Amino acid sequence: MVTTDTPRRRRGAALESALLAATWVELVETGYARLTMGSVAERARTSEAVLYRRWANKDELVLAAFEHHRRANPVPDPDTGSLRGDLIAHLTALSHAMAGYFAIAMATVFSGLATGAGLTLAEGRDKVMAAQQLPQVRPLYQRAHDRGELDLARVPPAVLALPFDLLRHDLLMNTEPPSADRIHSIVDELFLPLLRSRHEH
Repeated sequence: MVTTDTPRRRRGAALESALLAATWVELVETGYARLTMGSVAERARTSEAVLYRRWANKDELVLAAFEHHRRANPVPDPDTGSLRGDLIAHLTALSHAMAGYFAIAMATVFSGLATGAGLTLAEGRDKVMAAQQLPQVRPLYQRAHDRGELDLARVPPAVLALPFDLLRHDLLMNTEPPSADRIHSIVDELFLPLLRSRHEH
């Protein structure tokens, strides 16, 4: 008896995830400038109409693909038992996770996403990097607070953001993960002394 395999029809969240995954691959392989709704539809083996029912244009689709990729690839949040250990482990994991993402994000913004979406370059950067912005209290800082290593009520958000801001700066300048020595320097020579100075006042 001859049987034929019928592709399973994708619907709802499964379909949207497949469309956004296809968009990400298209973005990585061909770049923002050459990506079209048609090329994404072809890669996802669907029609442009399916895309347009969910996203009004290419820019909305690409921004959604960035968000989907970040959510599908969360950065580990190691719990080492100390603020120093947590920061070094988290910054190391974040730097490796972000290196390729950051390069694609910046190339996309400068290739026309910001202009196409009616954003400044800074706004476009913030859009594609949104999930990497510092939350009000990162879990690692909350753990340190609970252990008595810092008092969140006395530390300004700008101080808490410093290690992550420096990491993003290094990635922007070098487009590759910073060395272990650099991460230790950020934590031991810049952040922790600044944190201690806040406690002394």
